[in-house]
Amino acid sequence: MTKQNMDEEDPGMEGEEDLPTVNLSDEAGRSLLCYIENSMEVEGEEYLLLRPVDSPIEIFAWEADDEDEDEETLVDIEDDEIDDIFSTARAVLAEQDLTLNRAALTLTVSGDLPEPTEEDTITLDLGEDEALVGSEEFQLLANFFYEEQEYAICTPLEPILFFARMNGDGEPELLSPEEFQAVRSQLEDQLFSELE
Repeated sequence: MTKQNMDEEDPGMEGEEDLPTVNLSDEAGRSLLCYIENSMEVEGEEYLLLRPVDSPIEIFAWEADDEDEDEETLVDIEDDEIDDIFSTARAVLAEQDLTLNRAALTLTVSGDLPEPTEEDTITLDLGEDEALVGSEEFQLLANFFYEEQEYAICTPLEPILFFARMNGDGEPELLSPEEFQAVRSQLEDQLFSELE
């Protein structure tokens, strides 16, 4: 990941829009604009806690439940399937004045999301893997069909956060899972101490 630009925070104003931002790009040239939520130093290196400016989006496929044919569950799809359905999903969201973007790290949507309701809130189990214990809540934005397969466009209700490290060139680089685990406890200690 490489930094494209960094905006300076306006000290005279407060609010989300005035947080400094950094634009990350991936190997495919896609970018993701993120707010810098926090900056911390661990063992002489600077780490950033980042939150995407636009709302992250996940697209799932509806599949029949193995145990109950009358029930359907949401399942993850592969990147090449996203390539196939992207233009259809974008057109569906455009009807809600939302713009779907193929950003780095995650799909995003720009525009004003509707307020989540109990009816459009979906809870997904993350799995039985020790690293994915628990569940996550999503707001269902739309369903659509592509070649007889039904898909769901959702946005997580909890913010998605990324950790990055400033490299020797002064550019932020997304931490790999291994790098994050190596400094996780120190980063979390700093974050929790600031909340006290």
